[in-house]
Amino acid sequence: MLTESGLRKRAALIQAIRRFFVDRDYIEVDTPLRLPVLIPEAHNEPVESGDHFLQTSPEICMKRLLAEAGCGKIFQICKCFRNKERGDRHLPEFTMLEWYRISCDYHSLMDESEDLIVEAAKAAGHNGTISVRGNAVNLEKPWERLTVSEAFAQYAPVSVTKALEQNTFDAMLCKYIEPQLGLKKPVFLYEYPVELGALARSKTENPSLAERFEIYIAGLELANGFSELTDPAEQQKRFSAELHLIRKQGRTVPEAPQKFLASLAKMPEAAGIALGVDRLAMLLFDAETIDRVVSFIPEDL
Repeated sequence: MLTESGLRKRAALIQAIRRFFVDRDYIEVDTPLRLPVLIPEAHNEPVESGDHFLQTSPEICMKRLLAEAGCGKIFQICKCFRNKERGDRHLPEFTMLEWYRISCDYHSLMDESEDLIVEAAKAAGHNGTISVRGNAVNLEKPWERLTVSEAFAQYAPVSVTKALEQNTFDAMLCKYIEPQLGLKKPVFLYEYPVELGALARSKTENPSLAERFEIYIAGLELANGFSELTDPAEQQKRFSAELHLIRKQGRTVPEAPQKFLASLAKMPEAAGIALGVDRLAMLLFDAETIDRVVSFIPEDL
């Protein structure tokens, strides 16, 4: 359980995040936590709530606001839930920041992410550098940008193509690449294979790659963002692939979110990102585990 001092530090961080977006004319939104159908994700197992599910992300509703409500810039700080997630960096219930902008792509979103984290660090009392487990990380812009292909060539024993063929991409990423990222300066790991960007737009000049990135600081994955896929037929095909993987895992195959798919035809060009607020707090407060930055952990309840 956090002390009053810890609660004040966390509150100041969340208030700084909120100010950042309000000052940039974003609309703060709140969407339902409990939904009848979710975006199918093979790597996330949802928590059931009666005949509904607790959201794994507010993505499905926030994108519908872009498509159907005429919103151009929206953000949300909310609780999300994922089954069987517990560890030094994971909680089954955690705080997520998501934001979306129309007329924007993944490169613009990388720039804005830099600005946000630099401002959040200032609010937490840091002046351009943070210390993470005794390691100084320089937040001065611009941050390093490293393609997935370059990262595999530099750090992994096999190429990204071979890792995909062997179904070892995640294992290689976790063991060889992630521990090397963002040790001196934050890193944007970008241009993932398209099969690993189920909701991301493909690059026009190279459709085998997705316009997707993740942010790493001191070896910790902090955020996942991308240019949004807005083609309903292509999105349906991507969902079918995810549903196939869920079936192979032996899980109950959920329905595809048909209202979301129908809304995509009306969605403008946009980009969006999800950032783990608890993980950001870990970095800015130099906490060894996620347990040290939340008011309660599951074992305390």
